[in-house]
Amino acid sequence: MASEVIVTAALTGAGDTTGKSEFVPVTPEQIAKDAVEAAEAGAAVVHIHVRNVETGQGSRDTALYREVVERVKETGTDVVINLTAGMGGDLVIDPDDPLKPVDGTDLVNGLDRLPHVEELLPDICTLDCGSLNFGEGSQLYISTPDMLRAGAKRIQELGVKPELEIFDTGNLWFAKQLLAEGLLDAPPLFQLCAGIPWGAPPEPGLLQAMVNMLPEGANWASFAIGRDQLRWVGLTAALGGNVRVGLEDNLYLSKGVKASNAQLVERAVTIVEGMGMKIATPDQAREQLGLKKR
Repeated sequence: MASEVIVTAALTGAGDTTGKSEFVPVTPEQIAKDAVEAAEAGAAVVHIHVRNVETGQGSRDTALYREVVERVKETGTDVVINLTAGMGGDLVIDPDDPLKPVDGTDLVNGLDRLPHVEELLPDICTLDCGSLNFGEGSQLYISTPDMLRAGAKRIQELGVKPELEIFDTGNLWFAKQLLAEGLLDAPPLFQLCAGIPWGAPPEPGLLQAMVNMLPEGANWASFAIGRDQLRWVGLTAALGGNVRVGLEDNLYLSKGVKASNAQLVERAVTIVEGMGMKIATPDQAREQLGLKKR
């Protein structure tokens, strides 16, 4: 168990949430502002997606990532930067003609998901460790073993720490295979994701089982989505993990009360400190996670 708990703020994601809460940041200026406010509230790490400014939909535009990162750095805010590299895995099919992709598909190979990582060299980027039936309908998230090996190798070459997104136990099994093949540098960093249909359900016993599967010396965090987000903070911290909150995963502070990213971070800090634990500073997070100095 780490002596300090790292809080990550997942600021906006790529989901269809912009019409559900006025607090979800869309423009680079808004996302950077939320990153700074989350850091001031106690987040050591900010996890960043970007969105098309006109449509509000998720984007892979390197220029948008560059603007967010530059805006955060211009403020002098000390925070660990974690950029998603999960965009480009969306496949929506016609169930009557499954070889025909339809609107909503954004599917590229493992290396083509990394241009912004190659240019900006963040502290951390994500690596989604398997394919998944993504919610209802006919949408899938695609991340094959070949894609993952290519992506992991390139991320390793760049000296960026991959955050291994684990949506179910098979993802964890394969991530450990990447480690065994030398495609991940020690200590590995796992993010155990709960409640995303149809991945791992938000069951405490299942979280404990996945924790039991982690390789020795691994760093790990966990989050759950929606109404389970804040209770998952306490559960994860109690099991020795780091925590994640933010508007990517949950829009509410309590029933009917919409939250900002900073408010969700403040609540996570309150929960962790109320359990008698300390919140990690960015420097403590860097040391714990074995991040390379930039």
